[in-house]
Amino acid sequence: MLRSVRPLVLLAFATVYVVWGSTYLAIRFGVETIPPFFMAGVRFCISGALFVGWALARGAQRPAASLWRPAALVGALMVAGGIGGVTWAEQFVPSGLTALLIALVPLWVVLIDWLRPGGAYPDLAVFVGLIVGLTGMALLVNPTSVGGGGEVNPIGALALVGATLSWASGSVYSHYVRQSSSQTLAAGMPMLSGGLILLAVSGVTGEFAAVDTSAMTWRSLLAVGYLIGPGSLAYAAYLFLLQASTPTKAATYAYVNPLIALLLGALLGGEHVSGWTLICSTVIITGVVVIVTAKGRAASH
Repeated sequence: MLRSVRPLVLLAFATVYVVWGSTYLAIRFGVETIPPFFMAGVRFCISGALFVGWALARGAQRPAASLWRPAALVGALMVAGGIGGVTWAEQFVPSGLTALLIALVPLWVVLIDWLRPGGAYPDLAVFVGLIVGLTGMALLVNPTSVGGGGEVNPIGALALVGATLSWASGSVYSHYVRQSSSQTLAAGMPMLSGGLILLAVSGVTGEFAAVDTSAMTWRSLLAVGYLIGPGSLAYAAYLFLLQASTPTKAATYAYVNPLIALLLGALLGGEHVSGWTLICSTVIITGVVVIVTAKGRAASH
């Protein structure tokens, strides 16, 4: 890694680790009075337009049509399927538990990176980490009410699993596909594409009829503003890390995000954090640590 790039990589990791952990509570506040797909679509259309406009105003070369196609697929997988799915699910699942289930992303990244053409076969340590992490997820979702009494809404949990799979697929694809040489454009194009897809989904699902500006609270509106600002910068930092680092290393944000989200959810959102949740958190994050550590050792050899 070039020395000039290293400070940007460290800053990007810090942004993804800290800021992203706070966005889950902002999403929960937003969907209190704003339909989820509509909110996410507006969020990313504005963010994407700002990023693309800023890049072009600063002299970036106008992206060719051949660059919009992969950007649209990244947007469909990561923005629409990933963040859109998370936004919808937070109608049913508390923000802290949402972040905890999203900690499964590194597990899916490993599996998808293995199954892709030419992918590397995971070693025994990675498989152990997969089993540990998936066990933690099963215990947290807890459909048999063993231990925690079934703390997660099963519909919301299923939506989150689908969202993490979509996000992980987009993460792996984004690492290998050709993108604009402008980091700002490379971040803004998927945002704009995914935002437009989300607005289309919002229209198809009938959300437009449910949009009532008079019913929107200041808390929801401020939350959307936070997501458009710092939240979008965190997303852009993650896309940068997928290019400057590896999908597995970039996914280590899953270590920190659940802890920040659980803390903020409890302090600001009145969310309950039980002993069972903390136990499952430990199991899931242990699995993620095992996987990323094993992948890191393999990459260094």
